[in-house]
Amino acid sequence: MIVLRSALFLLAAAVLTIAAAPFVIAAALLLRGTWGYRVVYFWRRGFMGLVENLLGIRAVVLGRENMPAEPCVILAKHQSAWETVALQDYVPSGAYCVFVLKKELLRLPFFGWSLAAMRMISIDRKAGKQALDQVVVQGRERLRAGFYVIVFPEGTRVAPGQKRRYKVGGAYLANHVGCKVVPIAHDAGELWPRQAFLKKPGRVTVSIGPAFDATGMSEDEVNERASAWIEAEMHRISPHRYPDAGPAA
Repeated sequence: MIVLRSALFLLAAAVLTIAAAPFVIAAALLLRGTWGYRVVYFWRRGFMGLVENLLGIRAVVLGRENMPAEPCVILAKHQSAWETVALQDYVPSGAYCVFVLKKELLRLPFFGWSLAAMRMISIDRKAGKQALDQVVVQGRERLRAGFYVIVFPEGTRVAPGQKRRYKVGGAYLANHVGCKVVPIAHDAGELWPRQAFLKKPGRVTVSIGPAFDATGMSEDEVNERASAWIEAEMHRISPHRYPDAGPAA
């Protein structure tokens, strides 16, 4: 049954994305403003409907009250493709999100083209300090326009129970703009593994941590505070992944 559900989901999600992409691109480029994001909202509703009703994956969210009413930088754990869609539902109603992502993703047919039209914050990871400056310039503009900025600080999807070094991009943005940072932990990788065809039904736990103001903090201090909370929370919501570990550092 899991094989059949996973195959049907892959087909349905591909059809949905290909069908929606032209409308997203047209709305973003021709109507401008937030019209592209409004169209994406309906794509997300369809996609999450497939996730919930076809795959049987649903979420329980802890700490919703911690999400600020004003735009901020969200630093989130990255285990699967699930959170790239689902996390957008946890900002205040009527608000929109943009992601910091590698520019190579913009070349993907349909999905990448839509991301490009939506003016996500794309960076060239080979550009070093210049890439960080790109994040600040684009991120400041998006935050001022009312968008929440989502960053996956580990830079790639990481298997449950594992951790990678937190990159400075999101912390650099929050530090230079002077805004709040919200850490988010979740265990989506338990049901939707990295690069796996099979997705298991079950419940994803999403935990939104207390926001903190990055003003006056260094990039390292921002990352240390965010990673300390996220990794400690991962130990709490996925204790079976850390059977021999002490408290998270």
